[in-house]
Amino acid sequence: MAHKHIIKEIEPGSIAMELGIEPGDRLLSINDMEIEDVFDYHFYVNDEELTLLIEKPDGEQWEFQIEKDYEEDLGLIFEQGLMDEYRSCKNKCIFCFIDQMPEGMRDTLYFKDDDSRLSFLQGNYVTLTNMSDYDIERIIRYHLEPINISFQTTNPKLRCKMLHNRFAGEALKKVDRLFRAGIEMNGQIVLCKGVNDGEELERSIRDLSEYIPCLRSVSVVPVGLTKYREGLYPLEPFIKEDAEDVLQTIHRWQEKLYARHGLHFIHAGDEWYILAGEEMPEAERYDGYLQLENGVGMLRLLMDEFEEAYRFLKGDTKERCVSVATGYLAYPYIRRMAERIMEKCPALRVHVYPVRNDFFGELITVSGLITGKDLIRQLKGKPLGERLLLPCSMFRSGETVFLDDITIEDVKEALQVEADIVKSSGQDFIEAVLGDL
Repeated sequence: MAHKHIIKEIEPGSIAMELGIEPGDRLLSINDMEIEDVFDYHFYVNDEELTLLIEKPDGEQWEFQIEKDYEEDLGLIFEQGLMDEYRSCKNKCIFCFIDQMPEGMRDTLYFKDDDSRLSFLQGNYVTLTNMSDYDIERIIRYHLEPINISFQTTNPKLRCKMLHNRFAGEALKKVDRLFRAGIEMNGQIVLCKGVNDGEELERSIRDLSEYIPCLRSVSVVPVGLTKYREGLYPLEPFIKEDAEDVLQTIHRWQEKLYARHGLHFIHAGDEWYILAGEEMPEAERYDGYLQLENGVGMLRLLMDEFEEAYRFLKGDTKERCVSVATGYLAYPYIRRMAERIMEKCPALRVHVYPVRNDFFGELITVSGLITGKDLIRQLKGKPLGERLLLPCSMFRSGETVFLDDITIEDVKEALQVEADIVKSSGQDFIEAVLGDL
């Protein structure tokens, strides 16, 4: 049976709009080739000459002959981003965050994806255990990159244990095929104390560095531990001395690999520096911020953007008061930036409040996992000024809803204050504090 991909939206001014293609139409084929999923679509749509077969809601089929620039998009947005069903994860990782969530949350939060197509489209990390030889062949054929891989360890036996999947070690061989084909990759290692740290981390970095330059970066991030771990593999939180050891290992390898390849390659998540009480590395050490979405270099980039914008900040004496809420991880840096702004604007008052994560537990310190209920409960009765500023990371992408379905309107009503969502750059922070949104 042929795949019929329902078109959800048409981008304004696009080729599809000019042709009269409409939401609700279905894509049947491109150049007489059936489109299985987004891999096929992105491959065939790149051509300069296309034959597009569209089915209207009444069953009538329209054929279009299209001439366009190479890689020019048609402007079609589909109901399913993958143009196929999402593939769920078959692993039972000892560190899985979803297994550490309480019951009663919306169903989508419990879905574990392990889909290489999401890696290409959205930057998600995949374990390779859910990828068939056919999937690898398609990635190579279409040269879809970068592919983000969750390695955890290069020790096959240990990987089977960590992923609780007897095929997890064998899956590492797929990296060799991607490497030989020149497919660009990025990697991550979720570090678990006493499991894949120490000598195992040394082994992983050494093994993975053999894939340079196709493997451009590998991040090392500490496992996130919530208070809902009953019945799960016993894992302990890292302490200051652990973080110092991890950073020492990473910095040593960075120096060695940069001398050899001109690439630092292995990167520590921001949490390690905060836990160790060390300053964030300079921007050059992040090789162009390849792993921002993984919490690697976010605070350094934020501070540098702030300093650049701060140079052009003209002070004033206008009286106003605002408040900022953030997670404990970023709190010292947000407070420091607020203090710098107040130095130039002496009549300005900025209250910066760190929000403790009571929902998941105090070990979870990032802003992106703060719930609306925790925020409201902890800010109730505190001086909030004219406006409350909330980082965009607290909300679902493109929406104004917290993880627990509390909305920004709920926050405004509960705290009786205007609230604004602030984008992630240092420039945006300054403008939001000063009210120049």
